[in-house]
Amino acid sequence: MAVFVCMDDTDNLNSRGTGRLARAVAAKLSENYSVLGVTRHQLYVHPDIPYTSHNSCGVVHLDLSGQEFLGDIFDIVKSEMLDDFIEGSDPGLAVASSEQISPALVAYGKDAKNTVLSQDKARTLARNLGIQLEGLGGTEDGVIGAMAGLGLASTANDGRFLMIGEIRELTGAQTVQKLIKAGIDGIYTLDGRSVTDGIIFNDENKSVKPCPVNGQAILYVEKKDGEYWAVKRN
Repeated sequence: MAVFVCMDDTDNLNSRGTGRLARAVAAKLSENYSVLGVTRHQLYVHPDIPYTSHNSCGVVHLDLSGQEFLGDIFDIVKSEMLDDFIEGSDPGLAVASSEQISPALVAYGKDAKNTVLSQDKARTLARNLGIQLEGLGGTEDGVIGAMAGLGLASTANDGRFLMIGEIRELTGAQTVQKLIKAGIDGIYTLDGRSVTDGIIFNDENKSVKPCPVNGQAILYVEKKDGEYWAVKRN
């Protein structure tokens, strides 16, 4: 059973980002649970929405045998978030199993990419679906993105991976074979061609960021001066 842990609005302009916190939370959860990866999901950027820099949320993906662990997971993550609370942030946390995620929640997540939403709608949706949702400080506006992230992550067709397999251990230029071995399922150009050998170039100190596509981790690349360069997509 898939379980999704979503965090939003956990930072300020001078602090570590939500993605970094999500990876730290994933490391903590991996002590007792099977962590599949961490994804980033882009939400609506609009003057009426307060956000730090990019308005994205982070989701930790878990593989569990049953729902009885959801409360423990929520408590662990809540404790980690409160211990790392950043003044001026408005964090929200939501935890749900795949069985709790309905079409209405998926629609809510998609709406959050192009519509200004409210806390009331997020909290009502969580209550009706039996999903654990809580604001952990500030205005608590992070509950909006926390619920949206659950819906988006559940589709396995949104955002990009911040962590999956061992890809974060590979920085800079890497062979296709190394990237596949590290946890990427396929490499494609933006016009649909499969890349099965050669070298994929990337910024020297950064790892590639594959995207969830139909449940697989797919890395997109583009050709520049005869070389394939990794593309970072929202």
